[in-house]
Amino acid sequence: MTFPERFSNLPAYAFPRLRALLDHHEPGGDIVHMTIGEPKHAFPPWVTDVITEHAAGFNRYPPNEGAPELRAAIAEWLKRRYNVSYDPGTQILPLNGTREGLYNICMALVPEGRDVVLMPNPFYQVYMLSAMSVGAQPVFVPATAETGHLPDFAAVDEATLARCGGVYICSPANPQGAVASRDYWAKLFDLAERFDFRIFADECYSEIYRDTPPPGALQVAHEMGADPERVVAFHSLSKRSNLPGLRSGFIAGGPACIREALQLRTYAGAPLPLPLQMAAARVWSDETHVEENRALYRAKYELADRVLGNVPGYAAPEAGFFLWLPVPDGEAAALKLWQASGVRVLPGAYLAQGHGAENPGHDYIRVALVASYEETERGLKAIRDVLYAD
Repeated sequence: MTFPERFSNLPAYAFPRLRALLDHHEPGGDIVHMTIGEPKHAFPPWVTDVITEHAAGFNRYPPNEGAPELRAAIAEWLKRRYNVSYDPGTQILPLNGTREGLYNICMALVPEGRDVVLMPNPFYQVYMLSAMSVGAQPVFVPATAETGHLPDFAAVDEATLARCGGVYICSPANPQGAVASRDYWAKLFDLAERFDFRIFADECYSEIYRDTPPPGALQVAHEMGADPERVVAFHSLSKRSNLPGLRSGFIAGGPACIREALQLRTYAGAPLPLPLQMAAARVWSDETHVEENRALYRAKYELADRVLGNVPGYAAPEAGFFLWLPVPDGEAAALKLWQASGVRVLPGAYLAQGHGAENPGHDYIRVALVASYEETERGLKAIRDVLYAD
């Protein structure tokens, strides 16, 4: 019996690669986990009460299009956050985590005959798999210090742009923390109009920032008067509200885009159980816990600036909760740090495509600021003392 080859040559996923690199070596101290972007701040304590209150919903199949209460709460949040009005019945689709939507969106919206999907490099690995699942070629566009850590899609050759069916863009960027400005979004919309592709805006880190809220794709599209079918935005409670296990995300876009995404989801989706949808509706409606969460990250931004501010090439992130730190070799640095201090970080090359120094993540490590302040401080000081003492 044979198996399909379409995904047979994928590179190993980042975290199994990390385990293979580190786990047969002894840690040099108490372990500090700074690899995975899994928030450790407390989520709102009333979340479990809401789930319990609606527990009877576990004996019902949840609707594929999402509960009306959840769609309404999301629409109200979009209005508060971006001053855009989206119809909760036709322009919003709740997801079982944004990964579901980011993977399925190419199947739903990339038309036949468009065999290229553009994405940043480094990138979230699901973008690549989504493109490959529809037989499209993932084209990796460098997002480096020279480009402001955001991809310059306009630099892609016109023959490739003419074949493009969709563009993934992450802002605030994972892993670099760069934020797409209004001007960046506007130029991308102009490019999308010129070459007739859709924009898949991954904005899952939008609520973690220093001072200024990052502008959103839907916001800029509205201000420009762009075609609402030109963009689909992805948002999540995982980072905003420290609820990665709730698996609540959504997409918002034009009615036709949402109709196509829902059609696919009707056959292949796994909607969130109703009690969890009710909890998510409450969470989207509350901003107090988001402001408190943001203050905790702001304190850790300031901590990182103090501890690592003198490191050559250190760039304080604008948003998100990762540091993208320059080193001569990311794998060698991660191994050295583990053996000397017990701090676990992720080699940047594991988040990008390319070989050796051609990989735009080769000379970086990614450091997650998700643990407590005290543990984060211990980890950052170990990084400074082990990797940058010379």
